[in-house]
Amino acid sequence: MRLKQVLNNNLNLLNNYLIMFNSAPTTAVPIYSPLIQRSFSRRDHIPPRYDVLWRIERGIVRTVTVSEQGTVICLGYWGSGDIVGHRLSRLDPYRIECSTSVEVSILPSELWHQALDAIVLHIQQAEELLNIVHLQPLPLRLWQFLIWLGQKFGHDVDLGRSINLRLTQQEIASAINATRVSVTRTLQQFESEGMLLRRSGQFVLCSRSTVRLSAKFHIPQVDSD
Repeated sequence: MRLKQVLNNNLNLLNNYLIMFNSAPTTAVPIYSPLIQRSFSRRDHIPPRYDVLWRIERGIVRTVTVSEQGTVICLGYWGSGDIVGHRLSRLDPYRIECSTSVEVSILPSELWHQALDAIVLHIQQAEELLNIVHLQPLPLRLWQFLIWLGQKFGHDVDLGRSINLRLTQQEIASAINATRVSVTRTLQQFESEGMLLRRSGQFVLCSRSTVRLSAKFHIPQVDSD
C-alpha cells in the first residue's frame, strides 16, 4: 500500500536524521542567537527550503504528499512546539500547508541538534498516525483519529472534548485513507448516536456517549485532563 510506504519512508528518514543531529557540533551557533520568525495565513504553503527546519510557535499545519493518481495523502498534523521541514522527508512532492494562521521560527542547520526532543516527538506522532491509518473497521479508525486530534489540539468542555481545528470531510478522509463519502456517513452515524456534536464548525467528542462503541472496538474513552 502506497500510504504505508510513504509513512514508513518518512520514519526511516527521521531516524537517519536523529543519528546525524546527535553527532552534530553543539557550538557552531550560540544558543542565545535570536531566531527569525515568519507568519503565514490559513491555506498558505510554507516555502520548500532544505537548509532550515521550521518550529511552530502558534497555529496548526499539515504535511501532505500526492499519489501518482493525484490523490492528496495527509502525513500528519502539527502544532505549537512541533518541528517540520522539507529535510525531514524524501517524498516528492512534499508540502507543508497551514490549516490555521501560523507563526514559525526558522531553525538553521547549525541549531538542528537543539531540536532533538521535538524530532523524537515528530517520529512518535508519525507512528501513532501510521497505526491509526491501518485500524479496521472504519468507525474505529475514524474515532481514534478524532481522539488523537482532541488530545493534541483540543480542550475540555461541558460535554467532552472540543477539537480546536476545523476539518472538512475530505481532509479527514485523506488523513485516514478513506473516502469522503464513507467519512461523511460515519460522522453522521456518530452524531445520531450522540457521540459527536458540531459547534461553530468544530467537533465535540461526547465523553459520556462512547461506552457502547468503546466496548465494541476496545476504544479508550475521552478523558478529561
